[in-house]
Amino acid sequence: MVRIVSDTSTLYSSKQAEEAGFSVAPLSVTIGGETYREFDEISSQRFVEKIREGNMPTSSQPAIGEVAEVFEKFPEDEILNISMAHGLSGTYNSACSAAELVDNSGRITVLNSRTLCGPHRYMVENAVRLAKEGKSKDEILADCARLMETDKSYLMPDDFEFLRRGGRVSSLVSYVGRAAHLVPVMTQTEDTMQLTIAGVRRGFEQAIKYVGKCLEDRGVGKGWRVYITHADAMNRAQRAHEILTKLFPEAIFEIHPLSPAFITQGGPGCVAVQIIHE
Repeated sequence: MVRIVSDTSTLYSSKQAEEAGFSVAPLSVTIGGETYREFDEISSQRFVEKIREGNMPTSSQPAIGEVAEVFEKFPEDEILNISMAHGLSGTYNSACSAAELVDNSGRITVLNSRTLCGPHRYMVENAVRLAKEGKSKDEILADCARLMETDKSYLMPDDFEFLRRGGRVSSLVSYVGRAAHLVPVMTQTEDTMQLTIAGVRRGFEQAIKYVGKCLEDRGVGKGWRVYITHADAMNRAQRAHEILTKLFPEAIFEIHPLSPAFITQGGPGCVAVQIIHE
């Protein structure tokens, strides 16, 4: 049987992943002078509370040694590590380095999923299902490649400052955006290595409607999954859900809290809409 390994970009804690049939190496966040493994040691809600108390966060990929420990739990098995997008985090590089530390490293394959959060979650869940069905690693990899051709992500921050700190927008754009109550819609670049501005709208609902048009252009409907993730912004997530379910009634929707590491980039109140075809 192929063992599936990933990271907390899947929005699973270590315990939840174990119950679902795979393993994760948690990303870490540092805030208020303390470092935590996301989901395992700090919830998304508590993380946002700490930010709103005036603490500025940073995040880091899983430690190489911790990833190697996960691999070493399965010394006789083939392992497929499905990592969050390379370029948006050093997680992929950490997994590659960890594989080199483990005996018989040739049995370990590290895959750059080219995505994160909702679509990443589905890709891993699907890989676990295929592994339980007895599919080979090559068959699972081929199906992951198929899924990668369909995913797309849109992020709507509530605070330009987090984008400015991350180098996503200039100080001038940040100032004008706040003053004019604009909402940027961010998406991954074509190489999936960075975030870029896809559009700017006045107000959150207009931003969601813009995303809806983008999803319509991509043919979203039956057979598609739509993930709405948020940084302690359930009301905004539910409003996005209301708007998008009217546009795509046959799609499957899920709402989840964003991971603390991703909140570090998007800031409190941000909402992401992500899609992937089953």
